[in-house]
Amino acid sequence: MTRIPTDEQQHDHPRPTWRLGEAPWQVIPPVPGYRARVIVDNDFSGDPDDLPQLVHQLLTPSVETRLVVASHLSPRDAFDPSDHSAQNAERIAHDVFARMGLASTEIIRRGSELRLPDRATPRPSPAADAIVAEAMRDDDSPLFYLAGGGLTDLASALLIEPRIADRMTLIWIGGNEHPDLAVPPPGAMPIEYNLLIDLTAAQVVFDGSAIPIWQVPRDVYRQCLVSSAELRTRMAATGPLGRYMYDEIAVVARAAAEFGSGPAETYALGDSPLVLLSSLQSTFEPDSSSSTHVVRSTPAIADDGSYVPVEGARPMRVYTSVDTRLMFEDLFLKLAEFDRWATATS
Repeated sequence: MTRIPTDEQQHDHPRPTWRLGEAPWQVIPPVPGYRARVIVDNDFSGDPDDLPQLVHQLLTPSVETRLVVASHLSPRDAFDPSDHSAQNAERIAHDVFARMGLASTEIIRRGSELRLPDRATPRPSPAADAIVAEAMRDDDSPLFYLAGGGLTDLASALLIEPRIADRMTLIWIGGNEHPDLAVPPPGAMPIEYNLLIDLTAAQVVFDGSAIPIWQVPRDVYRQCLVSSAELRTRMAATGPLGRYMYDEIAVVARAAAEFGSGPAETYALGDSPLVLLSSLQSTFEPDSSSSTHVVRSTPAIADDGSYVPVEGARPMRVYTSVDTRLMFEDLFLKLAEFDRWATATS
């Protein structure tokens, strides 16, 4: 679990300030303008792999981050067993912005604390309202919904205003393996972690809406391994921001070693494909061209987490591999670039 900052800790990060739309850490200024818009949705009080994803996205100026949704975890989740995990996620998002000196905190919205009660009833929240407003805004640029946790707030927004399905693409880290593409890992949870957060919401999104889906299932996000040496030398050694992310990951890695099979030399930054697939696309004929996927009809999701074929359903992408070299090199280099600027201007 990412540790929840106190009020005092949230304001104890003296850094030079900046706003989204600026990139003062880049010695060579970026080309102005945006390729696309993104909404980031993550359970920030859970597995700390969402911290590098959020930081990486915010340091990617070619894509406009319009909204950060702080979403809930499963009830009594081991990472955060409280009944206010969305509130904790919101505090963590504010703390990350403070550590970066990023003043654009008005884009952070808290999601629902609860799962959907059924497939027809949304959970109202500031996040759901903001999702609808952004999707319906008069803007022709592509909009990607980047979900690294459960899908409660997106499903609620779709139930509130179904027209938003035609105005964005969901990239989701979650769901079980597709049986013809991969097998579950040893000792796997029967229902994948992010899917389990709100199975009903996933059912609404997959077979109760028309939103295009790019799915990164469990077998693919497990490919996103970084070594302990990389985390020490390319994250922890890269200033206070990098050290903060490393320390949060290290807490979980040590706990896993105590209760699992001993210390590991790797950690999965499984939410990072959200940045790769949306924001590190090819220059010409823009697409996630360095990663691979298959296209198939969007299935329904059964109550046991399995996929049920639906004849004539809309097509979806299922990713089979992701370009970890591009993804992690870009993260580590942007961290180093940002820290040089922050150190020089502090």
